[in-house]
Amino acid sequence: MGNNKETIITQISDLHVGETQFVPSLLTRAIDEINEMDPDMVIITGDLTGNGFKREYDTAKNYLAPIKCKNIIVQPGNHDSRNVGYMHFEEIYGERYLTFRDNGVMVVAADSSEPDLDNGQIGREYYKFIRHEFNKCEPEEYKIFAMHHHLIPIPGTGRERNIVTDAGDVLEVLAECKVDLILCGHKHVPYIWSVEDMYILTAGTVSCLRLRGKIEPSYNIIHIREDEIDIYRRFPFDKSEKVLGLKRKPEKRKINDRFVKEKKEQKQEAGSPY
Repeated sequence: MGNNKETIITQISDLHVGETQFVPSLLTRAIDEINEMDPDMVIITGDLTGNGFKREYDTAKNYLAPIKCKNIIVQPGNHDSRNVGYMHFEEIYGERYLTFRDNGVMVVAADSSEPDLDNGQIGREYYKFIRHEFNKCEPEEYKIFAMHHHLIPIPGTGRERNIVTDAGDVLEVLAECKVDLILCGHKHVPYIWSVEDMYILTAGTVSCLRLRGKIEPSYNIIHIREDEIDIYRRFPFDKSEKVLGLKRKPEKRKINDRFVKEKKEQKQEAGSPY
Protein backbone atom coordinates (compact mmCIF):
# COMPACT_ATOMS: atom_id res chain seq x y z
CA MET A 1 0.00 0.00 0.00
CA GLY A 2 2.58 2.49 -1.18
CA ASN A 3 2.44 6.29 -0.94
CA ASN A 4 0.12 6.01 2.08
CA LYS A 5 -2.86 5.57 -0.24
CA GLU A 6 -6.10 5.05 1.63
CA THR A 7 -8.30 2.00 1.07
CA ILE A 8 -11.94 2.37 2.11
CA ILE A 9 -13.99 -0.73 2.89
CA THR A 10 -17.69 -0.76 3.71
CA GLN A 11 -19.14 -3.71 5.62
CA ILE A 12 -22.89 -4.28 5.65
CA SER A 13 -24.59 -7.28 7.17
CA ASP A 14 -27.87 -8.96 8.04
CA LEU A 15 -30.22 -7.42 5.48
CA HIS A 16 -32.97 -10.02 6.08
CA VAL A 17 -34.84 -9.31 2.87
CA GLY A 18 -38.22 -11.04 2.98
CA GLU A 19 -38.79 -10.79 6.73
CA THR A 20 -41.57 -8.65 8.20
CA GLN A 21 -38.94 -6.63 10.11
CA PHE A 22 -37.02 -5.76 6.93
CA VAL A 23 -37.15 -2.01 6.11
CA PRO A 24 -36.44 -1.34 2.42
CA SER A 25 -35.81 2.38 2.90
CA LEU A 26 -32.95 1.66 5.32
CA LEU A 27 -31.18 -0.53 2.77
CA THR A 28 -31.72 1.80 -0.18
CA ARG A 29 -30.51 4.76 1.90
CA ALA A 30 -27.41 2.87 3.02
CA ILE A 31 -26.62 2.00 -0.60
CA ASP A 32 -26.99 5.67 -1.59
CA GLU A 33 -24.58 6.62 1.20
CA ILE A 34 -22.12 3.92 0.14
CA ASN A 35 -22.17 5.17 -3.45
CA GLU A 36 -21.52 8.71 -2.23
CA MET A 37 -18.41 7.66 -0.29
CA ASP A 38 -17.16 5.59 -3.28
CA PRO A 39 -15.40 2.80 -1.31
CA ASP A 40 -12.76 0.54 -2.80
CA MET A 41 -14.54 -2.55 -1.53
CA VAL A 42 -17.95 -3.57 -0.16
CA ILE A 43 -18.12 -6.69 2.03
CA ILE A 44 -21.51 -8.18 2.85
CA THR A 45 -21.23 -10.64 5.75
CA GLY A 46 -24.35 -12.71 5.34
CA ASP A 47 -28.07 -13.04 6.02
CA LEU A 48 -29.15 -11.34 2.84
CA THR A 49 -32.46 -13.19 3.07
CA GLY A 50 -34.98 -14.24 5.69
CA ASN A 51 -35.31 -17.91 4.83
CA GLY A 52 -33.11 -18.63 1.82
CA PHE A 53 -35.99 -18.75 -0.67
CA LYS A 54 -35.33 -18.06 -4.35
CA ARG A 55 -37.71 -15.08 -4.44
CA GLU A 56 -35.91 -13.54 -1.46
CA TYR A 57 -32.55 -13.95 -3.17
CA ASP A 58 -33.92 -12.35 -6.33
CA THR A 59 -35.31 -9.41 -4.34
CA ALA A 60 -32.04 -8.97 -2.44
CA LYS A 61 -30.12 -9.03 -5.73
CA ASN A 62 -32.33 -6.23 -7.07
CA TYR A 63 -31.80 -4.14 -3.95
CA LEU A 64 -28.01 -4.57 -4.12
CA ALA A 65 -27.73 -3.99 -7.88
CA PRO A 66 -27.36 -0.17 -7.58
CA ILE A 67 -24.10 -0.50 -5.61
CA LYS A 68 -21.52 1.14 -7.86
CA CYS A 69 -18.43 -0.38 -6.24
CA LYS A 70 -16.79 -2.86 -8.62
CA ASN A 71 -15.29 -4.94 -5.78
CA ILE A 72 -18.16 -6.59 -3.88
CA ILE A 73 -17.60 -9.64 -1.68
CA VAL A 74 -20.77 -11.44 -0.59
CA GLN A 75 -21.06 -14.27 1.93
CA PRO A 76 -24.01 -16.38 3.05
CA GLY A 77 -25.35 -16.40 6.59
CA ASN A 78 -27.37 -18.97 8.50
CA HIS A 79 -30.66 -17.54 7.16
CA ASP A 80 -29.35 -17.78 3.60
CA SER A 81 -28.57 -21.48 4.00
CA ARG A 82 -32.07 -22.37 5.16
CA ASN A 83 -34.23 -24.41 2.77
CA VAL A 84 -31.14 -25.34 0.71
CA GLY A 85 -30.75 -21.62 -0.02
CA TYR A 86 -26.98 -21.93 -0.43
CA MET A 87 -27.72 -23.34 -3.90
CA HIS A 88 -29.39 -20.06 -4.90
CA PHE A 89 -26.49 -18.18 -3.33
CA GLU A 90 -23.97 -20.02 -5.50
CA GLU A 91 -26.04 -19.41 -8.64
CA ILE A 92 -26.13 -15.65 -8.02
CA TYR A 93 -22.87 -14.87 -6.19
CA GLY A 94 -20.61 -17.81 -6.96
CA GLU A 95 -18.07 -19.30 -4.57
CA ARG A 96 -18.71 -19.35 -0.81
CA TYR A 97 -14.96 -19.47 -0.11
CA LEU A 98 -12.90 -16.88 -1.91
CA THR A 99 -9.93 -14.54 -1.88
CA PHE A 100 -9.66 -10.97 -3.08
CA ARG A 101 -6.55 -8.75 -3.27
CA ASP A 102 -6.35 -5.08 -4.15
CA ASN A 103 -4.14 -2.12 -3.25
CA GLY A 104 -2.21 -3.86 -0.49
CA VAL A 105 -5.24 -5.50 1.13
CA MET A 106 -6.09 -9.21 1.06
CA VAL A 107 -9.54 -10.50 2.03
CA VAL A 108 -10.18 -14.18 2.62
CA ALA A 109 -13.88 -15.02 3.03
CA ALA A 110 -15.28 -18.32 4.30
CA ASP A 111 -18.83 -19.61 4.68
CA SER A 112 -19.56 -20.36 8.35
CA SER A 113 -23.21 -21.38 7.87
CA GLU A 114 -24.75 -24.85 8.21
CA PRO A 115 -27.97 -25.73 6.35
CA ASP A 116 -31.07 -25.20 8.53
CA LEU A 117 -29.00 -24.47 11.67
CA ASP A 118 -28.49 -21.12 13.41
CA ASN A 119 -25.06 -22.08 14.71
CA GLY A 120 -22.16 -22.67 12.34
CA GLN A 121 -18.55 -23.64 11.82
CA ILE A 122 -15.69 -23.05 9.41
CA GLY A 123 -14.60 -26.69 9.44
CA ARG A 124 -11.10 -28.12 9.67
CA GLU A 125 -11.14 -29.06 5.98
CA TYR A 126 -10.92 -25.31 5.20
CA TYR A 127 -8.05 -24.40 7.56
CA LYS A 128 -5.54 -25.40 4.89
CA PHE A 129 -7.30 -23.12 2.39
CA ILE A 130 -7.13 -20.18 4.81
CA ARG A 131 -3.43 -20.74 5.54
CA HIS A 132 -2.60 -21.21 1.87
CA GLU A 133 -4.31 -17.97 0.82
CA PHE A 134 -2.82 -15.80 3.56
CA ASN A 135 0.64 -17.26 2.91
CA LYS A 136 0.50 -15.52 -0.47
CA CYS A 137 0.58 -12.13 1.27
CA GLU A 138 3.50 -9.77 1.15
CA PRO A 139 4.68 -8.64 4.61
CA GLU A 140 3.19 -5.16 4.20
CA GLU A 141 -0.23 -6.34 3.01
CA TYR A 142 -3.21 -5.86 5.31
CA LYS A 143 -4.98 -9.15 6.03
CA ILE A 144 -8.75 -9.39 6.51
CA PHE A 145 -10.78 -12.51 7.24
CA ALA A 146 -14.56 -12.30 6.71
CA MET A 147 -17.31 -14.63 7.92
CA HIS A 148 -20.91 -14.43 9.12
CA HIS A 149 -20.94 -15.88 12.64
CA HIS A 150 -19.24 -14.58 15.76
CA LEU A 151 -15.80 -15.89 16.65
CA ILE A 152 -16.04 -14.75 20.26
CA PRO A 153 -19.09 -13.81 22.38
CA ILE A 154 -20.61 -10.36 21.98
CA PRO A 155 -22.14 -8.50 24.96
CA GLY A 156 -25.87 -7.90 24.87
CA THR A 157 -26.65 -10.89 22.64
CA GLY A 158 -28.15 -13.21 25.23
CA ARG A 159 -27.13 -16.82 25.61
CA GLU A 160 -23.92 -17.34 23.65
CA ARG A 161 -24.72 -20.41 21.59
CA ASN A 162 -24.16 -18.93 18.16
CA ILE A 163 -20.40 -18.54 17.92
CA VAL A 164 -18.91 -21.06 15.51
CA THR A 165 -18.40 -24.44 17.11
CA ASP A 166 -14.71 -24.51 16.11
CA ALA A 167 -14.03 -20.92 17.19
CA GLY A 168 -10.85 -21.76 19.12
CA ASP A 169 -9.26 -23.58 16.20
CA VAL A 170 -10.23 -20.82 13.76
CA LEU A 171 -8.74 -18.15 16.03
CA GLU A 172 -5.52 -20.19 16.25
CA VAL A 173 -5.31 -20.46 12.44
CA LEU A 174 -5.94 -16.73 11.96
CA ALA A 175 -3.39 -15.80 14.63
CA GLU A 176 -0.81 -18.04 12.94
CA CYS A 177 -1.57 -16.26 9.66
CA LYS A 178 -1.04 -12.88 11.38
CA VAL A 179 -4.46 -11.61 10.32
CA ASP A 180 -5.09 -7.94 11.07
CA LEU A 181 -8.89 -7.70 11.01
CA ILE A 182 -11.80 -10.16 11.25
CA LEU A 183 -15.24 -9.08 10.01
CA CYS A 184 -18.40 -10.77 11.34
CA GLY A 185 -22.16 -10.19 11.54
CA HIS A 186 -24.99 -12.44 12.78
CA LYS A 187 -26.51 -11.16 16.06
CA HIS A 188 -27.26 -7.55 15.00
CA VAL A 189 -25.03 -6.09 17.72
CA PRO A 190 -22.05 -3.99 16.55
CA TYR A 191 -18.93 -4.52 18.65
CA ILE A 192 -15.16 -4.79 18.47
CA TRP A 193 -12.67 -6.99 20.35
CA SER A 194 -8.88 -7.17 20.30
CA VAL A 195 -7.40 -10.68 20.44
CA GLU A 196 -3.75 -11.61 19.80
CA ASP A 197 -3.06 -8.31 17.98
CA MET A 198 -6.10 -8.98 15.76
CA TYR A 199 -9.24 -6.83 15.77
CA ILE A 200 -12.59 -8.61 15.54
CA LEU A 201 -15.21 -6.21 14.17
CA THR A 202 -18.87 -7.21 14.28
CA ALA A 203 -21.48 -5.34 12.26
CA GLY A 204 -25.04 -4.66 13.29
CA THR A 205 -27.97 -5.13 10.94
CA VAL A 206 -28.22 -2.55 8.18
CA SER A 207 -31.93 -2.88 7.39
CA CYS A 208 -33.77 -5.04 9.93
CA LEU A 209 -35.70 -3.94 13.03
CA ARG A 210 -34.95 -7.08 15.01
CA LEU A 211 -32.84 -5.02 17.39
CA ARG A 212 -31.70 -5.43 20.98
CA GLY A 213 -32.08 -2.67 23.56
CA LYS A 214 -31.29 0.78 22.17
CA ILE A 215 -29.24 -0.46 19.21
CA GLU A 216 -30.09 1.08 15.83
CA PRO A 217 -29.51 -0.24 12.30
CA SER A 218 -25.95 0.50 11.19
CA TYR A 219 -23.01 -0.58 9.07
CA ASN A 220 -19.22 -0.28 9.28
CA ILE A 221 -16.74 1.85 7.33
CA ILE A 222 -13.02 1.00 7.52
CA HIS A 223 -10.25 3.35 6.36
CA ILE A 224 -6.93 1.53 5.91
CA ARG A 225 -3.72 3.49 5.43
CA GLU A 226 -0.09 2.46 5.44
CA ASP A 227 0.40 2.89 9.18
CA GLU A 228 -3.07 3.40 10.68
CA ILE A 229 -6.70 2.29 10.51
CA ASP A 230 -9.87 4.20 11.34
CA ILE A 231 -13.19 2.44 11.92
CA TYR A 232 -16.52 4.26 11.72
CA ARG A 233 -20.11 3.19 12.39
CA ARG A 234 -22.72 4.73 10.09
CA PHE A 235 -26.46 4.88 10.77
CA PRO A 236 -28.64 5.15 7.62
CA PHE A 237 -30.36 8.58 7.40
CA ASP A 238 -28.29 9.67 10.40
CA LYS A 239 -24.83 10.27 11.76
CA SER A 240 -21.48 8.58 11.37
CA GLU A 241 -19.38 8.03 14.50
CA LYS A 242 -15.75 7.06 14.86
CA VAL A 243 -15.43 3.81 16.78
CA LEU A 244 -11.68 3.32 16.80
CA GLY A 245 -8.46 4.78 15.47
CA LEU A 246 -5.37 2.61 15.75
CA LYS A 247 -1.85 2.14 14.54
CA ARG A 248 -1.02 -0.86 12.42
CA LYS A 249 1.07 -3.51 14.11
CA PRO A 250 3.49 -4.94 11.55
CA GLU A 251 4.96 -7.30 14.15
CA LYS A 252 2.48 -9.68 15.76
CA ARG A 253 2.99 -12.33 18.38
CA LYS A 254 0.86 -14.98 20.02
CA ILE A 255 0.89 -14.74 23.78
CA ASN A 256 0.55 -18.51 24.15
CA ASP A 257 3.63 -19.11 22.00
CA ARG A 258 5.70 -17.06 24.43
CA PHE A 259 4.25 -19.01 27.35
CA VAL A 260 5.01 -22.36 25.72
CA LYS A 261 8.56 -21.28 24.87
CA GLU A 262 9.24 -20.13 28.42
CA LYS A 263 7.81 -23.34 29.83
CA LYS A 264 9.99 -25.48 27.54
CA GLU A 265 13.09 -23.54 28.55
CA GLN A 266 12.28 -24.01 32.23
CA LYS A 267 11.88 -27.76 31.77
CA GLN A 268 15.13 -28.03 29.83
CA GLU A 269 16.97 -26.22 32.60
CA ALA A 270 15.43 -28.58 35.15
CA GLY A 271 16.39 -31.61 33.06
CA SER A 272 12.78 -32.77 32.59
CA PRO A 273 12.14 -34.87 29.46
CA TYR A 274 8.49 -33.67 29.29
